[in-house]
Amino acid sequence: MNDDLAIETVGLTKRFGAFAAVDSVDLSVRTGEVFGFLGPNGCGKSTTIRMLCGLLRPTSGSARVAGFDVVRQSERIRERLGYVGQFFYLYGDLTVIENMELYGGVYGVPYDELRKRMGYWLERVELEEHGTSRGADLSVGFQRRLSLVCAVLHKPSVLLLDEPTSGVDPLARRSFFEVIGELQDAGTTILVTTHVMDEAERCNRLALMSQGRLEAVGTPAEIKAMSGSGIYSIAVSDLVRAVDLLHECPLVEAAQPFGTEAQFQLVAGDDTQAREVARWLGARGISCGDPRPVRPTIEHTFLRILGRRADTSRGGGG
Repeated sequence: MNDDLAIETVGLTKRFGAFAAVDSVDLSVRTGEVFGFLGPNGCGKSTTIRMLCGLLRPTSGSARVAGFDVVRQSERIRERLGYVGQFFYLYGDLTVIENMELYGGVYGVPYDELRKRMGYWLERVELEEHGTSRGADLSVGFQRRLSLVCAVLHKPSVLLLDEPTSGVDPLARRSFFEVIGELQDAGTTILVTTHVMDEAERCNRLALMSQGRLEAVGTPAEIKAMSGSGIYSIAVSDLVRAVDLLHECPLVEAAQPFGTEAQFQLVAGDDTQAREVARWLGARGISCGDPRPVRPTIEHTFLRILGRRADTSRGGGG
Protein backbone atom coordinates (compact mmCIF):
# COMPACT_ATOMS: atom_id res chain seq x y z
CA MET A 1 0.00 0.00 0.00
CA ASN A 2 1.18 3.51 -0.83
CA ASP A 3 2.23 5.29 2.40
CA ASP A 4 0.41 8.41 1.19
CA LEU A 5 -2.91 6.54 1.22
CA ALA A 6 -4.96 6.02 4.36
CA ILE A 7 -7.60 3.97 2.52
CA GLU A 8 -7.13 1.94 -0.64
CA THR A 9 -9.49 -0.51 -2.33
CA VAL A 10 -8.97 -2.55 -5.49
CA GLY A 11 -11.96 -4.20 -7.17
CA LEU A 12 -13.87 -4.12 -3.88
CA THR A 13 -17.13 -6.00 -4.37
CA LYS A 14 -19.99 -7.11 -2.13
CA ARG A 15 -22.76 -9.29 -3.49
CA PHE A 16 -25.92 -10.43 -1.78
CA GLY A 17 -26.96 -13.33 -3.96
CA ALA A 18 -27.10 -12.04 -7.53
CA PHE A 19 -27.27 -8.40 -6.40
CA ALA A 20 -24.02 -6.40 -6.43
CA ALA A 21 -24.39 -3.79 -3.67
CA VAL A 22 -20.79 -2.67 -4.29
CA ASP A 23 -19.42 -3.41 -7.74
CA SER A 24 -15.64 -3.48 -8.27
CA VAL A 25 -14.78 -0.22 -6.51
CA ASP A 26 -11.26 1.20 -6.80
CA LEU A 27 -10.84 3.93 -4.19
CA SER A 28 -7.83 5.87 -2.90
CA VAL A 29 -8.10 8.26 0.04
CA ARG A 30 -4.99 10.27 0.81
CA THR A 31 -3.66 10.60 4.33
CA GLY A 32 -5.00 13.73 5.99
CA GLU A 33 -7.80 14.58 3.56
CA VAL A 34 -11.55 14.85 3.97
CA PHE A 35 -12.96 12.59 1.29
CA GLY A 36 -16.67 12.71 0.45
CA PHE A 37 -18.63 9.69 -0.69
CA LEU A 38 -21.65 11.12 -2.48
CA GLY A 39 -24.68 9.25 -3.72
CA PRO A 40 -28.39 8.55 -3.24
CA ASN A 41 -29.70 6.20 -0.57
CA GLY A 42 -29.17 2.58 -1.54
CA CYS A 43 -26.25 3.22 -3.89
CA GLY A 44 -23.72 1.21 -1.84
CA LYS A 45 -22.05 3.88 0.30
CA SER A 46 -22.90 2.31 3.67
CA THR A 47 -22.01 -1.18 2.47
CA THR A 48 -18.59 0.10 1.44
CA ILE A 49 -18.09 1.76 4.83
CA ARG A 50 -19.04 -1.46 6.65
CA MET A 51 -16.48 -3.41 4.64
CA LEU A 52 -13.79 -0.84 5.47
CA CYS A 53 -14.67 -1.21 9.15
CA GLY A 54 -14.34 -4.98 8.94
CA LEU A 55 -18.04 -5.43 9.73
CA LEU A 56 -18.76 -7.01 6.33
CA ARG A 57 -16.51 -9.43 4.48
CA PRO A 58 -15.99 -8.50 0.81
CA THR A 59 -17.17 -10.98 -1.81
CA SER A 60 -14.06 -10.18 -3.85
CA GLY A 61 -11.39 -7.53 -4.23
CA SER A 62 -9.25 -6.06 -1.47
CA ALA A 63 -9.17 -3.10 0.91
CA ARG A 64 -6.58 -1.64 3.26
CA VAL A 65 -7.19 0.93 5.98
CA ALA A 66 -4.32 2.61 7.85
CA GLY A 67 -1.99 0.11 6.19
CA PHE A 68 -3.88 -3.02 7.28
CA ASP A 69 -5.95 -5.53 5.31
CA VAL A 70 -9.65 -5.35 6.23
CA VAL A 71 -10.07 -9.14 6.17
CA ARG A 72 -6.83 -10.45 7.68
CA GLN A 73 -6.04 -7.58 10.05
CA SER A 74 -9.41 -6.16 11.07
CA GLU A 75 -8.48 -6.02 14.77
CA ARG A 76 -5.42 -3.89 14.00
CA ILE A 77 -7.61 -1.54 11.96
CA ARG A 78 -10.09 -1.02 14.79
CA GLU A 79 -7.30 0.30 17.02
CA ARG A 80 -6.72 3.13 14.54
CA LEU A 81 -10.27 3.65 13.34
CA GLY A 82 -13.18 5.77 14.47
CA TYR A 83 -16.66 5.06 13.13
CA VAL A 84 -19.98 6.91 13.28
CA GLY A 85 -22.90 5.02 11.76
CA GLN A 86 -26.12 6.28 10.22
CA PHE A 87 -28.11 5.45 13.32
CA PHE A 88 -27.53 5.89 17.05
CA TYR A 89 -25.59 2.80 18.11
CA LEU A 90 -24.42 3.78 21.60
CA TYR A 91 -26.02 2.62 24.84
CA GLY A 92 -29.33 4.39 25.33
CA ASP A 93 -29.57 3.41 29.02
CA LEU A 94 -26.17 4.92 29.81
CA THR A 95 -25.63 8.62 30.34
CA VAL A 96 -23.51 10.77 28.05
CA ILE A 97 -20.56 10.57 30.46
CA GLU A 98 -20.98 6.83 31.00
CA ASN A 99 -20.92 6.20 27.24
CA MET A 100 -17.76 8.26 26.91
CA GLU A 101 -16.09 6.44 29.80
CA LEU A 102 -17.06 3.08 28.33
CA TYR A 103 -15.73 3.77 24.84
CA GLY A 104 -12.58 5.45 26.10
CA GLY A 105 -11.93 2.44 28.30
CA VAL A 106 -12.56 -0.05 25.50
CA TYR A 107 -9.90 1.71 23.44
CA GLY A 108 -7.48 1.73 26.34
CA VAL A 109 -7.21 5.48 26.90
CA PRO A 110 -5.51 6.03 30.31
CA TYR A 111 -7.98 7.32 32.90
CA ASP A 112 -6.38 10.72 33.55
CA GLU A 113 -5.98 11.36 29.82
CA LEU A 114 -9.54 10.20 29.19
CA ARG A 115 -10.91 12.72 31.70
CA LYS A 116 -9.04 15.52 29.93
CA ARG A 117 -10.33 14.47 26.52
CA MET A 118 -13.87 14.08 27.82
CA GLY A 119 -13.77 17.57 29.31
CA TYR A 120 -12.55 19.05 26.06
CA TRP A 121 -15.15 17.33 23.89
CA LEU A 122 -18.07 17.92 26.24
CA GLU A 123 -17.34 21.64 25.97
CA ARG A 124 -16.45 21.60 22.27
CA VAL A 125 -19.72 20.02 21.11
CA GLU A 126 -21.83 21.66 23.83
CA LEU A 127 -22.73 18.46 25.68
CA GLU A 128 -21.71 19.72 29.15
CA GLU A 129 -25.29 20.34 30.26
CA HIS A 130 -26.30 16.87 29.10
CA GLY A 131 -23.59 14.85 30.81
CA THR A 132 -26.04 13.02 33.07
CA SER A 133 -28.73 12.56 30.41
CA ARG A 134 -29.36 9.08 29.06
CA GLY A 135 -28.36 8.55 25.45
CA ALA A 136 -31.89 7.51 24.53
CA ASP A 137 -33.28 10.80 25.87
CA LEU A 138 -31.07 13.03 23.72
CA SER A 139 -32.32 14.75 20.57
CA VAL A 140 -31.07 13.34 17.26
CA GLY A 141 -28.61 16.21 16.96
CA PHE A 142 -27.07 15.58 20.38
CA GLN A 143 -26.98 11.83 19.74
CA ARG A 144 -24.92 12.58 16.63
CA ARG A 145 -22.55 14.73 18.66
CA LEU A 146 -22.14 12.03 21.29
CA SER A 147 -21.49 9.39 18.61
CA LEU A 148 -18.75 11.55 17.11
CA VAL A 149 -17.13 12.20 20.49
CA CYS A 150 -17.07 8.50 21.38
CA ALA A 151 -15.52 7.73 17.99
CA VAL A 152 -12.59 10.13 18.45
CA LEU A 153 -11.71 9.78 22.14
CA HIS A 154 -8.85 7.40 21.27
CA LYS A 155 -7.55 9.80 18.57
CA PRO A 156 -7.96 7.52 15.55
CA SER A 157 -5.87 8.12 12.46
CA VAL A 158 -8.85 7.33 10.20
CA LEU A 159 -12.45 8.38 10.83
CA LEU A 160 -15.37 6.88 8.89
CA LEU A 161 -18.62 8.85 9.02
CA ASP A 162 -21.73 7.30 7.47
CA GLU A 163 -24.18 10.15 6.81
CA PRO A 164 -23.37 11.62 10.24
CA THR A 165 -25.70 14.62 9.89
CA SER A 166 -28.78 12.72 8.72
CA GLY A 167 -31.86 14.11 10.43
CA VAL A 168 -30.24 17.25 11.87
CA ASP A 169 -30.85 20.89 10.97
CA PRO A 170 -28.56 22.93 8.67
CA LEU A 171 -26.98 24.85 11.55
CA ALA A 172 -26.05 21.61 13.32
CA ARG A 173 -24.64 20.25 10.04
CA ARG A 174 -22.39 23.28 9.67
CA SER A 175 -21.17 22.92 13.27
CA PHE A 176 -20.49 19.22 12.68
CA PHE A 177 -18.32 19.98 9.68
CA GLU A 178 -16.42 22.62 11.61
CA VAL A 179 -15.43 19.85 14.03
CA ILE A 180 -14.46 17.66 11.06
CA GLY A 181 -12.20 20.46 9.86
CA GLU A 182 -10.49 20.62 13.25
CA LEU A 183 -9.95 16.86 13.24
CA GLN A 184 -8.40 17.13 9.79
CA ASP A 185 -6.09 19.90 11.01
CA ALA A 186 -4.95 17.49 13.74
CA GLY A 187 -3.98 14.93 11.07
CA THR A 188 -7.05 12.70 10.94
CA THR A 189 -8.09 11.22 7.59
CA ILE A 190 -11.87 11.39 7.19
CA LEU A 191 -14.16 9.51 4.82
CA VAL A 192 -17.71 10.84 5.02
CA THR A 193 -20.75 9.56 3.13
CA THR A 194 -23.50 12.01 2.29
CA HIS A 195 -26.25 12.86 -0.15
CA VAL A 196 -26.26 16.55 0.89
CA MET A 197 -24.62 18.77 -1.73
CA ASP A 198 -23.40 21.54 0.59
CA GLU A 199 -21.61 18.94 2.70
CA ALA A 200 -19.92 17.61 -0.42
CA GLU A 201 -18.58 21.12 -1.12
CA ARG A 202 -16.64 21.00 2.16
CA CYS A 203 -14.61 17.93 1.14
CA ASN A 204 -11.14 17.99 -0.42
CA ARG A 205 -12.16 15.35 -2.95
CA LEU A 206 -15.33 13.47 -3.82
CA ALA A 207 -16.42 10.18 -5.29
CA LEU A 208 -19.84 10.01 -6.93
CA MET A 209 -21.47 6.60 -6.50
CA SER A 210 -24.47 5.14 -8.31
CA GLN A 211 -25.83 1.59 -8.24
CA GLY A 212 -22.76 0.25 -6.49
CA ARG A 213 -20.21 1.79 -8.86
CA LEU A 214 -17.93 4.80 -8.69
CA GLU A 215 -18.91 7.15 -11.50
CA ALA A 216 -16.50 10.05 -10.94
CA VAL A 217 -13.73 11.14 -8.56
CA GLY A 218 -12.22 14.60 -8.16
CA THR A 219 -12.17 17.86 -6.25
CA PRO A 220 -15.48 19.71 -5.94
CA ALA A 221 -14.33 22.05 -8.73
CA GLU A 222 -13.38 19.11 -10.96
CA ILE A 223 -16.71 17.40 -10.31
CA LYS A 224 -18.61 20.58 -11.21
CA ALA A 225 -16.65 20.87 -14.45
CA MET A 226 -17.85 17.38 -15.42
CA SER A 227 -21.39 18.72 -15.70
CA GLY A 228 -20.45 20.45 -18.94
CA SER A 229 -21.77 23.81 -20.12
CA GLY A 230 -24.98 25.22 -21.56
CA ILE A 231 -27.16 24.83 -18.43
CA TYR A 232 -30.21 27.10 -18.21
CA SER A 233 -33.11 27.71 -15.85
CA ILE A 234 -36.53 28.82 -17.01
CA ALA A 235 -39.83 29.68 -15.34
CA VAL A 236 -42.68 27.66 -16.80
CA SER A 237 -46.44 27.51 -16.38
CA ASP A 238 -46.56 23.72 -15.89
CA LEU A 239 -43.36 22.38 -14.33
CA VAL A 240 -44.07 18.65 -14.57
CA ARG A 241 -45.23 18.77 -18.19
CA ALA A 242 -42.41 21.15 -19.18
CA VAL A 243 -39.73 18.79 -17.84
CA ASP A 244 -41.37 15.84 -19.62
CA LEU A 245 -41.40 17.81 -22.87
CA LEU A 246 -37.79 18.96 -22.45
CA HIS A 247 -36.70 15.33 -22.47
CA GLU A 248 -38.16 15.13 -25.99
CA CYS A 249 -36.58 18.32 -27.31
CA PRO A 250 -33.75 17.58 -29.79
CA LEU A 251 -31.78 20.60 -28.54
CA VAL A 252 -31.76 19.35 -24.93
CA GLU A 253 -29.41 16.76 -23.44
CA ALA A 254 -30.87 16.64 -19.91
CA ALA A 255 -33.64 18.30 -17.93
CA GLN A 256 -34.93 18.29 -14.37
CA PRO A 257 -36.98 20.43 -11.99
CA PHE A 258 -35.04 22.78 -9.72
CA GLY A 259 -37.33 24.34 -7.17
CA THR A 260 -40.19 26.01 -9.03
CA GLU A 261 -38.33 26.24 -12.35
CA ALA A 262 -37.17 23.81 -15.01
CA GLN A 263 -33.48 23.45 -15.74
CA PHE A 264 -32.10 22.01 -18.95
CA GLN A 265 -28.73 21.42 -20.56
CA LEU A 266 -28.18 22.00 -24.25
CA VAL A 267 -26.66 19.38 -26.49
CA ALA A 268 -24.63 22.28 -27.90
CA GLY A 269 -25.01 26.00 -28.35
CA ASP A 270 -25.57 29.15 -26.35
CA ASP A 271 -28.28 31.69 -25.47
CA THR A 272 -29.68 31.57 -28.99
CA GLN A 273 -30.39 27.85 -28.73
CA ALA A 274 -31.74 28.30 -25.19
CA ARG A 275 -34.31 30.82 -26.46
CA GLU A 276 -35.17 28.34 -29.21
CA VAL A 277 -35.93 25.78 -26.50
CA ALA A 278 -38.28 28.28 -24.84
CA ARG A 279 -40.07 28.82 -28.17
CA TRP A 280 -40.23 25.05 -28.64
CA LEU A 281 -42.00 24.74 -25.27
CA GLY A 282 -44.30 27.66 -26.09
CA ALA A 283 -45.42 25.95 -29.29
CA ARG A 284 -46.55 23.05 -27.11
CA GLY A 285 -48.65 25.12 -24.75
CA ILE A 286 -46.08 25.94 -22.02
CA SER A 287 -45.79 29.61 -21.08
CA CYS A 288 -42.12 30.43 -20.39
CA GLY A 289 -39.99 33.19 -19.01
CA ASP A 290 -36.58 34.05 -20.43
CA PRO A 291 -33.99 31.25 -20.03
CA ARG A 292 -31.10 32.24 -17.75
CA PRO A 293 -27.64 30.61 -17.73
CA VAL A 294 -26.84 28.67 -14.56
CA ARG A 295 -23.43 28.07 -13.00
CA PRO A 296 -22.72 24.31 -12.84
CA THR A 297 -22.93 22.61 -9.44
CA ILE A 298 -22.05 19.18 -8.07
CA GLU A 299 -25.74 18.36 -8.22
CA HIS A 300 -25.83 19.05 -11.97
CA THR A 301 -22.99 16.59 -12.51
CA PHE A 302 -24.65 13.97 -10.36
CA LEU A 303 -28.00 14.32 -12.10
CA ARG A 304 -26.26 14.07 -15.46
CA ILE A 305 -24.57 10.84 -14.38
CA LEU A 306 -27.83 9.41 -13.06
CA GLY A 307 -29.52 10.39 -16.31
CA ARG A 308 -26.91 8.52 -18.35
CA ARG A 309 -27.36 5.48 -16.10
CA ALA A 310 -31.14 5.62 -16.58
CA ASP A 311 -30.75 5.84 -20.37
CA THR A 312 -28.41 2.84 -20.34
CA SER A 313 -30.78 0.75 -18.22
CA ARG A 314 -33.58 1.54 -20.67
CA GLY A 315 -31.40 0.42 -23.55
CA GLY A 316 -30.43 3.89 -24.67
CA GLY A 317 -26.69 3.40 -24.20
CA GLY A 318 -23.92 0.85 -24.43
